[in-house]
Amino acid sequence: MISASYDLVKKARDIVYNYRRQLEDYIKDNPDFFSTLLPYPKDFFAPIIVKQMISSTKKFGIGPMAAVAGAVAEFVGKELLKYSEEVIVENGGDIFLRTKNPVTVSIFAGKSKFSKKLGIVMHAEQMPAGICTSSSTIGHSLSLGNADAVCIVAESSSIADAAATALGNRITGISSLNKEIELIKDYKEIRGGVVIVGNAMATWGDIELKKLF
Repeated sequence: MISASYDLVKKARDIVYNYRRQLEDYIKDNPDFFSTLLPYPKDFFAPIIVKQMISSTKKFGIGPMAAVAGAVAEFVGKELLKYSEEVIVENGGDIFLRTKNPVTVSIFAGKSKFSKKLGIVMHAEQMPAGICTSSSTIGHSLSLGNADAVCIVAESSSIADAAATALGNRITGISSLNKEIELIKDYKEIRGGVVIVGNAMATWGDIELKKLF
């Protein structure tokens, strides 16, 4: 889903196809890039979006495809900023955001009582930014933990996506919330986040929460 100041359907379609083709071609020649759950080695000849995925996920010790949705949202969004001052790209819960006015991003956390009742307020001076969510109970993405939602705000959508996946993998229950959040606070690229496990919630960092209903 893409929102912009102008009708950019054709440009957006071309940009999405371009980056998707780059990823598909790279995976065809390097199948381990698609399947590995471990950090992928640097490839100086890879397309820039592949390099970004490798770099973002290496920070957290996970495989490169953990950042694919965030990376695509980010690269498409930045390309569209050439034609529109405001752009929102939402790619399966992973968002690239640049607007002039404050916006609130709703958090979907499955059956949790917090689901769609809570949002993160983003202000213009905090953008561009990435807001990405990982979950073990909803969606088709692989998560090794038990969190209903791990939502990360970062300077980059690919970083946010990788961080959300990595933290989500380590959240095995309510008892692990404080320990794992303390560890991820060390990454300066991450501005803050929200973790929801059942009817428990933890939050940290420079973020503003808003009750939606």
